[in-house]
Amino acid sequence: MNSTSEAQPMQPERRQRVEANKLAKRLHRQVGEAIGDFNMIEPADKVMVCVSGGKDSHALLDILLALRVRAPVPFDVVAVNLDQKQPGFPEQVLPEYLASLGVPFHIEQQDTYSVVKRLIPEGQTMCSLCSRLRRGILYRVASELGATKIALGHHRDDMVATLLMNMFFGGRLKGMPPKLVSDDGRHVVIRPLAYVAESDLERWAEQRRYPIIPCDLCGSQVNLQRAQIKKMLREWENRYPGRIDNMAAAMGRITPSHLMDRKLHPFATLQANGVSDREGDKAFDDDTGCADTRAEQLVRVV
Repeated sequence: MNSTSEAQPMQPERRQRVEANKLAKRLHRQVGEAIGDFNMIEPADKVMVCVSGGKDSHALLDILLALRVRAPVPFDVVAVNLDQKQPGFPEQVLPEYLASLGVPFHIEQQDTYSVVKRLIPEGQTMCSLCSRLRRGILYRVASELGATKIALGHHRDDMVATLLMNMFFGGRLKGMPPKLVSDDGRHVVIRPLAYVAESDLERWAEQRRYPIIPCDLCGSQVNLQRAQIKKMLREWENRYPGRIDNMAAAMGRITPSHLMDRKLHPFATLQANGVSDREGDKAFDDDTGCADTRAEQLVRVV
């Protein structure tokens, strides 16, 4: 075969475009699947997208605006930012950016920073109180704007990290659901990025050149439990690719009979009844993907 018939290597610029196109398709597909799987958006919904200025909420708004154009159901989007009056916060960045997108938006100004600094002793983490204050304000704004859904930018890695945090520090098996009703029963909160990997969002943010605003109130605090968990997850993923995907998938494939929650399974009243149970001890055969096929063959021979 002569050199003229051999496949030419792809030029760096073209390769970059191809990879960017693949990433865009994957992100839009994953968000669309999450919306469909959990019925996140319904006809005539008004979706309030909470935009903090970070990569995740920027991507969420960007993708929802793109999906709205070809969505099978009509829905509206309004972007909302909570200006918490943090020192040095560039308050003009988001209004200018949102105006350039042509999306309706609302900037809510509330000095939660001073409240948190006054109530939380120096050196302690502020995330919990900040989150509660922010959540209450956003719920109120959603009511004022007539929003039927509140969209948050939590992604797959956030959801897995929350599961581990609750296990390690709270002693309970509880994660971050893709869809929930608020405590007051008045709002539906959705997380359309539930299937999206944080590494993809990082690459997407670089490509889209979002005006990123760092969180100096809580995100920069060192030794946070969540930061430690996310670091651990990254290390696991580097050593064993696919680990985070498997953990995320496990959150949607639960076998209550093989846990220990007496409210979810009637352990106390279990009796042998001579009827085969597909979730009986055979369920262990699928554990961790390490089932030995040779052992299964031996069992059949015996």
